[in-house]
Amino acid sequence: MLIGGVVPFTLTDYPGEIAAVCFTQGCNFSCPFCHNKQLIPRRDCPDNLGQTDDQSKLMDLLLARKGKLKALVISGGEPTLQRDLTDFLSKVRSLGYKIKLDTNGSRPWVLESLLEKGLADLVAMDIKAPWEKYHLAAGKRIDTKLIERSMELILAYGVDHIFRTTFVPHLLNPEDIDRIRGYIPPGSRYVVQPYVRPAKAA
Repeated sequence: MLIGGVVPFTLTDYPGEIAAVCFTQGCNFSCPFCHNKQLIPRRDCPDNLGQTDDQSKLMDLLLARKGKLKALVISGGEPTLQRDLTDFLSKVRSLGYKIKLDTNGSRPWVLESLLEKGLADLVAMDIKAPWEKYHLAAGKRIDTKLIERSMELILAYGVDHIFRTTFVPHLLNPEDIDRIRGYIPPGSRYVVQPYVRPAKAA
């Protein structure tokens, strides 16, 4: 696991649960509005986390806060790029934690493996744009059939889930949001998040 950062306490990232957040490094998208661009390169981060012992440090934190924290949010970057994600989440589960997976939905075979093993209690998946505009929001050409397949898997396994779109005014318009709403299965939660421009470094 390449870990780019950890938030040890949050009340907002996992609805209804006291959680920690683990940000993984590496992403197969290049969204122009990304808030975590520093996590996209898959490299060690000696000034933060991302070194070889950071996974054990995170497990130590979860063990020490067991009973106070209830869940772990695995975010990124794109967590499904991590080759040892299944092993890592199995260890987290063994401590009794709930798991929320944040994903762009582009690797449905990984998502299916996690769902088969019961390693996600909540999946938050981005639907970035109408299919014909996906390359603009993702920053590259994307096979949107993979995104559709991930949506199908989430429904098939019955896992709690949220579909979400970041409304970036220069990329999307209200008609685009209406198009996306048409993709959302009946009964699924759908959230449109306002785009917040990252603060400039001092």
